[in-house]
Amino acid sequence: MADETQDPIEQLQTLVKDIKVAMMTTRRPDGRLVSRPMATQEEPAPGADFWFVTVRDSDKVSDIQSDPNVNLAFYKDRTREWVSVAGTAVLTDDRALVHRLYRDDWKTWFGQEGDPRHGTPDDPRMMLIGVRAASAQFMTLDKPQPVVLFEMLKARLTGEPAEFAEVQTVSGSQLRSR
Repeated sequence: MADETQDPIEQLQTLVKDIKVAMMTTRRPDGRLVSRPMATQEEPAPGADFWFVTVRDSDKVSDIQSDPNVNLAFYKDRTREWVSVAGTAVLTDDRALVHRLYRDDWKTWFGQEGDPRHGTPDDPRMMLIGVRAASAQFMTLDKPQPVVLFEMLKARLTGEPAEFAEVQTVSGSQLRSR
């Protein structure tokens, strides 16, 4: 369970810390919503609450240029805790920031095209997407897994809703008051 005295962004980052992939939802210029998996970056950096690496000419970059409003969805399969963050995306190719956040596994997403900088922090195709949280909802579990399973079974048998977790909402003003 998250510590309620903790800063809201720290609370969210604690919840998503061991989640390696977020689903990022963007809006296409025709209005359709599109979600895709994005590897979460473990190290926080100034300018955004969450950072992701992408290929400069990807559809998600075009989507964000058209409409910077995004949603990030995180889910812990083991505990069934989840986080949904509504925010604004910013695009940057700031090389110092790319170098700071760079991880060797990024090479996976940047195919070799004859450039010796392929998959390095100096790869010109590489840019970052920063997401500044405007609001968030999350569910944390404060009960042991056997109790959660019992509550779920009880709900199925009685027809009453399960009561094993609380959904919390953090507003934009709470997030920005830090």
